[in-house]
Formats: sequence, structure tokens, C-alpha cells
Amino acid sequence: MRRNNLATILRRLHLEGQTTRSELVAHTGLNRSTVGALVSELKDEGLVVEEPGSSGSVGRPSLAVAPRAESAVVLAFDFRVERVVGAVVGLGGVIIDRVEHTHMRAEVSPAVAIRQLLSISHELLDSVPQDALWVGTGVGVPGIVDPRDGLVKQAPNLDWVDVPLGKLLSQALRDEFGEVPFTVIGNDADLGALAEHVRGAAAGLRNVIYLSGEVGIGGGVVLNDQLMSGAGGFGGEVGHMVVDPDGAPCRCGSRGCWETVIGLDAIVSCLKNGNADTTVADVVASAQAGDRDTARRLDAVGSWLGIGISNLINIFNPDVIVLGGHLSEVLPEVRKSIDDKVSHAIRASREQVHIVAPVLGVESTLVGAAESAFVPLLAGPIEALRESSSFLSS
Repeated sequence: MRRNNLATILRRLHLEGQTTRSELVAHTGLNRSTVGALVSELKDEGLVVEEPGSSGSVGRPSLAVAPRAESAVVLAFDFRVERVVGAVVGLGGVIIDRVEHTHMRAEVSPAVAIRQLLSISHELLDSVPQDALWVGTGVGVPGIVDPRDGLVKQAPNLDWVDVPLGKLLSQALRDEFGEVPFTVIGNDADLGALAEHVRGAAAGLRNVIYLSGEVGIGGGVVLNDQLMSGAGGFGGEVGHMVVDPDGAPCRCGSRGCWETVIGLDAIVSCLKNGNADTTVADVVASAQAGDRDTARRLDAVGSWLGIGISNLINIFNPDVIVLGGHLSEVLPEVRKSIDDKVSHAIRASREQVHIVAPVLGVESTLVGAAESAFVPLLAGPIEALRESSSFLSS
């Protein structure tokens, strides 16, 4: 019970920041002396700090309690098809440092990926205070991932099949730094859904779909506050939902998948005279400048997007659908096309849903990777600290 109570208080502080002992009493339902003892224990471990809060009209001010960001950190990575973003994130979700490396699509073998992640790890850890504890590492990958062991079963846009990324990265980190805390590998859209659910556009909502747009299309689905995983942990691959059986071949081996008509390549090809350097922003700017051909092609993308979203609304009845990556870039321009198709979804479900851009912007997957790495600390603070890496304090 004590372990659960400590976890409840630390999670509250981690997600919502500074609060008072009085508010923690109300949040937990515990009495004031019990909350005081638990906060003191977290303070003794260096995880939180206390200072007098603002006083009201009468009585003594309640002590303000806040997470100490530099006390416990995680490494978070968003490994993408054309770049990798890494961050060291402190307790409370504070990004202490962030770096980004680019690579070519055809050059991202698993061995290259491990070297990149190790290189960035060194850069990030150099910016961490020496008394910090490294409590976990989280990595988001654009592919079908077994969350139990980090096996990437298939990542079509990386051309990976059955890559034991969790095992490879854990061993590489041990070889480089000695004993290190656990490593978790997750699907990029699942992690984006987690992040937007706890810190972003879907905070406070129970049923959420997050669509990642990073070359291909991924989907993360939260149902009744739980991330949907499926029998093997591979659920949510909505980008490979077939919407046009006679359509273009997909990298997954099928034909007419949703990502072939709303993926990055489909969007940049809307600009008739584009080239290898064309961006989504270029396409949107061309449509806004009055290029009718580009606008027509982009509307077609919006229609396909709306068709897929209608199916998701009918199947899952979500509170909110969050469009990430390049999908959020085109959302304002194709909103009408989306709405036209969504109007054909079941009325009861479509009237409940909101389609929005992510509050966390391009960092959704990165934030989700960090949150996944914080899970052991937030579930059992004292136990996790005992098992954390001593690398940073050596």
C-alpha cells in the first residue's frame, strides 16, 4: 500500500507539476499526516522539493511540493525514417537537452541505428547533472514492435524485418556504460498516443486515436484509458488498412494501403513540378498561393484522409483523433475535404469526435518515449531508484 501511495503522489507531481500538500490530500484521499510522511520520503530520496506556498486570507500557507527534474532522468528517442531525435528528460517531463541527427532512408541498417543511438546517448548524458540517476531509456520506431522484448517485426519504410532492437540496444548500452536501467522499444504512433493522452490534446479523455505522419502512417489507439495492443502487441497499424484495392503497391507488400494515399510521398507529389527537396510546407504554400492543380491534388489527399478517419470513427468511437507529423501540417488546408467524408460516418459517433492537431507538435513520439521509460519509477519510486544506473554519479 505504501508503494502504491508513493507512486500515486509521484505520478501526480510528474504529470501536473507543483502542487500543495492540501491538494495531494484531496487527490489521494489519504489523511494529512500520511501525505506528509510520503512527501518527506520522496524528498529524502531527492525526487521532490518543498517550499512554502502562497498563503490565503487566514491560516498558515500549505507547503508547495514540486518534482525535482534533475533527480531522475531518462533518455528518449524518436527514430524516424530520415532522422533520429533524442532528448534527456527529467522528472516532471522537463526536456534538459535535445539533439537531432539526419540520415538517408536507404542507409538505416540496424547496425547504423545502434551507432547513432549510442552517439546521441553520449551527447545527451554529457548535459546531465552528475548527481542525477538514469532510470530508463525509451525508443519510438516507425514499425510493428513487440513491446515485450523490443523486437521490430516489420518496419516497411526502414526495410527492417525481425530486428531485435531492444536486445541490441540494451547490450550496446551495457557495453558502453556498464549496468544500465531497462530499455523499452515502442511503436512511434503508440507512443504519440500515450503522450497526447497524458500531456497533450487528449489529456483527460479516455478514448483517443493518434495518427503519426512520418513518411508512412502509424496509428496509436487508447480505449478506456488503456493503450490497445492486440494479441501480440501489434494492433493499431491503421496505415496499412486497405482503402483502394486497385491502388499503388505499398512497402508492406500489400496494395492500396491508406499510407499510399496520405503518406508523405503522396502529399509532396501534389506539387506537379516538385523535386526530391519538396516539403509539405511547399505543397501547402503552393495551394494557398492559388495553384489550382496542387489544391485539387491536396483535396484528394484530404478526401482519402477523411475516408480512413470515418472508418476509425465507426470502429472505435473515439473522443478525439489527433493528426501528427505531416498530417497536422495539411490539416488546415484539407479540413473541408475531411469533414465532407466524415459526415458519412455513423452520426452518434461523429457527433462526439474532435479532429485536432497535436498539442505537443512534432515531439509527441519523443515525449511518449520518455513517459514509457519513466513507468518503473512512477510505479515503484524507491525500488526503481535502487535499480537505476549509477553511471551519472560515478
